[in-house]
Amino acid sequence: MAFAAPVLAQDVIKIGEVNSYKAQPAFLEPYKKGMDLAVEQINAAGGLLGKKVELISRDDNGNPGDAVRMAEELLSREQVHVLTGAFLSNVGLALTDFAKQKKVLYLAGEPLTDKIVWQNGNHYTFRLRPSTYMQVAMLVPDAAALKKKRWALVYPNYEYGQSAAATFKQLMKAAQPDVEFVAEQAPPLGKVDAGSVVQALSDAKPDAIFNVLFSADLSKFVREGNTRGLFKDREVVSLLTGEPEYLDPLKNETPNGWIVTGYPWYSIQTPEQKAFVDAYQKRFKDYPRLGSVVGYSAIMSIGEGIKKAQSTDTEKMIAALRGLQVSTPFGPIMYRTQDQQSTMGGYVGRTRNENGKGIMVDYRYLDGAKFQPTDEEVKKMRPAG
Repeated sequence: MAFAAPVLAQDVIKIGEVNSYKAQPAFLEPYKKGMDLAVEQINAAGGLLGKKVELISRDDNGNPGDAVRMAEELLSREQVHVLTGAFLSNVGLALTDFAKQKKVLYLAGEPLTDKIVWQNGNHYTFRLRPSTYMQVAMLVPDAAALKKKRWALVYPNYEYGQSAAATFKQLMKAAQPDVEFVAEQAPPLGKVDAGSVVQALSDAKPDAIFNVLFSADLSKFVREGNTRGLFKDREVVSLLTGEPEYLDPLKNETPNGWIVTGYPWYSIQTPEQKAFVDAYQKRFKDYPRLGSVVGYSAIMSIGEGIKKAQSTDTEKMIAALRGLQVSTPFGPIMYRTQDQQSTMGGYVGRTRNENGKGIMVDYRYLDGAKFQPTDEEVKKMRPAG
């Protein structure tokens, strides 16, 4: 009997996942459901390499130090074969560094900071979602087409918000050299004083606003902006706002006509999307959010990598993931060899308040492969090795 536990352990492929469940439930509850659905589908099809897949999750409290401790526990106590997860960019960067130190494969599902695959990129870290640069680059053509000269920016004051604002300014200057940035508001994440932020933006009299706030910060900003008329006759370009996680809570306060990235799950007609929505609704009696797609696609990516590698050896999995093509609800994606970033794209459209509910209209899907810096620029940013 003393030999039973190790033998049983070898019959399971363990995926360790670290995330901010308590801190960001709106995104991460659907994310977990997406992961669970993927694990169930993989196991129903016979598992991986003839073994059952097990997902073991830990909460990082939105804290980089806690995330590293949880990852360490997953490796040493649970003996997971691969790590995934993270929501906040600063947490994702901590896990990126941890993966390098421990020489373990880490797939960052959600954190958006460019540094994960560029400035802080390493041999052990891959990333699924379109990065901050990619998502801002998807919005800039529409922003420049507005031909508005005076822009104000509002963003959460941490890695993701700072990099989104910097990238927007850089790409807008290139697209529209006469652009002016007349105000910036950078409240702490989760602690926006919406009244003073809206007042400061109003005082600057911008022609248009670039918003990066999300979750509860976004709801407070929209409510105050509506009350004070900030958005009246003023264009707003907004990252993430079309995601159901953040659009649905706005309900009848949803502003009309914002240009946003998001996920209009209710009207996408591709076969991959319809199959995913049907399976998700059947399993959970609920509709998917963007987090559902990210969680599902992260597990499917790991599964396809292990299948291609025919092994859970870290180096073999890394070699398999580089250039790997994966089918997702958004269609096929590929993990680039030059920076280990996936080519997953995103939907860009406008918000509409329809019968007291926010939806996305006039949207289109943009292929992430088309919104990347040149290989030469990536090479300059990314450390060797």
